[in-house]
Amino acid sequence: VQLAESGGGLVQAGGSLSLSCAPSGNIFSINAMGWYRQAPGKQRELVARLTSNSRTNYADSVKGRFTISRDNAKNTVYLQMNSLKPEDTAVYYCNMNAFGVTGLSDYWGQGTQVTISS
Repeated sequence: VQLAESGGGLVQAGGSLSLSCAPSGNIFSINAMGWYRQAPGKQRELVARLTSNSRTNYADSVKGRFTISRDNAKNTVYLQMNSLKPEDTAVYYCNMNAFGVTGLSDYWGQGTQVTISS
């Protein structure tokens, strides 16, 4: 299973970006989908997470600005990012905790760069 992310880029502070992530390969069910980010010199951190029963949690730094959602039919997860700040600059990674042919596993995307200019 591979996760394909799209939607990163360069925007000015205050702008918006939308990320999407879809799996290829055999996934039978998804427990949770999420977005993480890693800025230079920092550890990877959770940005937003959405469970199969629609529970969400967000990093405090993005609450009220970012929204995670999913399209169940496509097994696709989205991250709508509004009111972006320079400190949101990072590589954003998609994550899925899902049942594939080898059982329950964590899958990661390759990352997409998000850069916010001041």
